[in-house]
Amino acid sequence: MKTTINCKGKLIDLSKPQVMGIVNITNDSFYAKSRCQNEGLIEAKVAKHLKEGAAIIDIGAYSTRPGCAVIPPEFEKEDIEMAMNVINNNFPDAIVSVDTFRAEVARFAVEELGVDIINDISGGTIDPDMLQTAADLHVPYIMMHMKGTPQNMMDYCQYDDMMDEITQFFATQIEKLKLLGACDIIIDPGFGFSKNLDQNYELMRNLDKLQIFGLPILVGVSRKSMIYKLMNTTPDDSLNGTTTLNTIALSKGAKILRAHDTKPAMEAIKICEKLGYW
Repeated sequence: MKTTINCKGKLIDLSKPQVMGIVNITNDSFYAKSRCQNEGLIEAKVAKHLKEGAAIIDIGAYSTRPGCAVIPPEFEKEDIEMAMNVINNNFPDAIVSVDTFRAEVARFAVEELGVDIINDISGGTIDPDMLQTAADLHVPYIMMHMKGTPQNMMDYCQYDDMMDEITQFFATQIEKLKLLGACDIIIDPGFGFSKNLDQNYELMRNLDKLQIFGLPILVGVSRKSMIYKLMNTTPDDSLNGTTTLNTIALSKGAKILRAHDTKPAMEAIKICEKLGYW
């Protein structure tokens, strides 16, 4: 299992799992309290994540909740630039990933703004230029499994064998990236993307099977509908369920927890470490 990723010379050690703190520069993310639409909110959110122990800050300017609105690339770039100006000025040592499926946005973020990691929810399936772009930029690439687009992904929850299809997807996309000369690859099975509630729990039960690739696994379940729909509550009331699932994910090999709430995720990591999971 690969235990480090190189972010422009800054190494992240994944022999012990790490937290990726979410910063949504949007007005329609499914969890309203995660929305940071001005410089002050961005600064406060990033500061809190870093103080509580996040190793990576994940910025996104395009909400990818089911049925989300389409955002023009130029608007996405403008919001990412605003966020990166705040981060570069106040937290120059922070390691930042950009949550985008557009190659032109990824290139702009890395080359012009200093972003360290590309986090692509489509795993290179929406923008045909993304895999080549990730390889050219020589930055870590987070490859998530999804079918369709954010607007229609929930129309594609049909599988003959879901785990087999996800495994085949990663095998194919990883091979493409390696042939292009890509650097570090991280895989994200895509909880909530092209998967209904029962399928999300099937995926969690079988998460350890994805260790076959020898690559770090990122898990993003924070406050998602697989929790609040099961409990008949809301994203605001889903922190306990998030921590429960994060703990299970860690026991099954997750190396990065993408989280709205860094402190509880760090506590889950500390407890799992004490139990000897790594």
